[in-house]
Amino acid sequence: MNDTPLGRSAAYTILTTGYTLSTGPGVAATVSYVTDGDRHVIVDPGMVAGRDRILGPLAELGLGPDDITDVVLSHHHPDNTMNVGLFGEARVHDHKAVYRHDQWTDRDAEGYELSPSLRLIRTPGHSAEDITLLAGTPTEVVAFVGDLWWRPNGPVEDPVAPDHEVLRRSRLRVLDTADVIVPGHGPVFPADDTAPL
Repeated sequence: MNDTPLGRSAAYTILTTGYTLSTGPGVAATVSYVTDGDRHVIVDPGMVAGRDRILGPLAELGLGPDDITDVVLSHHHPDNTMNVGLFGEARVHDHKAVYRHDQWTDRDAEGYELSPSLRLIRTPGHSAEDITLLAGTPTEVVAFVGDLWWRPNGPVEDPVAPDHEVLRRSRLRVLDTADVIVPGHGPVFPADDTAPL
């Protein structure tokens, strides 16, 4: 199966670049804004030093919390989900369902399209529930991978991954499709042979 989104009209902005040295104590998520047509998506609104690290850059784009139509949670660890409540009007997507207000709609994330340029795929490894958002932009495919990679240097051996071979297969799947990787806790890096496996 080819994972590449059919559309190539998405755009993205990194709202805040996260950090972590290990599993704590200081940790912040890389929080991203992705748009395609009428979809306004936040990816992994997790732990940050203050909510202004998310809402400030969003306001600079002319957007408020209620303008966000969708939130994608790469997995359910608190460092990647802590601020999901900021976006009370959004549909929230995870590996198994879409949630909005008091509605819970089951669906598998694998191959689910938020728009022609925005596709979810399952990428287990850091946890069993990991998903990746693939965004087709005019120039590249961007993979928002959560903690499949924490940062550009890995870690190669994820200390919380239950099975490193499953993690490696998911990483290879992303590298086969993406041009750019947005990790869970660090800056954007190229999806090439320098990416840790």
